[in-house]
Amino acid sequence: MTEIPEHLRKRAQQAREKAEGAASTDTSAGADSGQAAAAGGGDGEGASKIPAHLLQRSKSAKDRQAGGSAGGGTATAVAPAAATAVAPAAPVPSMTGPAGHTQRLLTVVKAGSIQDIKAKPIDKVHTWPHLIIVEFGAALLMTVFVTIFSIFVNAPLLRLADVNATPNPSKAPWYFLGLQELLTMFHPMVAGVTIPGMGLFVLMVAPYIDKNPKNKPEDRKFAITVFTVFMMFWAVLVLIGSFFRGPGFNFVFPWVEGIFFDL
Repeated sequence: MTEIPEHLRKRAQQAREKAEGAASTDTSAGADSGQAAAAGGGDGEGASKIPAHLLQRSKSAKDRQAGGSAGGGTATAVAPAAATAVAPAAPVPSMTGPAGHTQRLLTVVKAGSIQDIKAKPIDKVHTWPHLIIVEFGAALLMTVFVTIFSIFVNAPLLRLADVNATPNPSKAPWYFLGLQELLTMFHPMVAGVTIPGMGLFVLMVAPYIDKNPKNKPEDRKFAITVFTVFMMFWAVLVLIGSFFRGPGFNFVFPWVEGIFFDL
């Protein structure tokens, strides 16, 4: 809720006290009028809390009713002393301000809720240059890593295949050994098309499934988990095909039978 300033609260309190004081003055004036009317009329109605003008109105109505039933002859038989003894009702004081304008305090609203003059910070940035620079930097780092890795890990294009002299084991370059490892476990259609296609499809639809607008890694657990599982799955297959496959592409322990992979 909007906090009302202290000076306005004090002004409202003073206005209420002034109104209560005027109302109490009105009540005492009405009581004095009623006592005077009771003293002049000789009846015991002065002790009543009913204002004098209401009593006079009730008496006039009774007199008119009695005069109508009697044929209108006694309608003017109202005692002049009782009529003159009743003091006129004092007008209710109106709370008016300068130049006679009525003051009504409805509410106090802060300026910020009507017109916001300060721009609120939002958790959004433009694609250029913020996102493009980060992605371009990541692509450059990955290119440098692959280039350096390819210098130290030999993956040459060997001589033409000879059906009469097939090398044993016959292994693909290291970047295809994960796919070759899948071929030892599943049907070629499943290993070469279905599983890689499903992996690429999941990576493509991941941004549409996870619509989290935050850009901090600790707040993007779903996206990081999906990418990490995909990379670890493929890395494990490459490592198995490189170091744990021997002649006939059978499973071997490299610390027992050696490494059948050219580094």
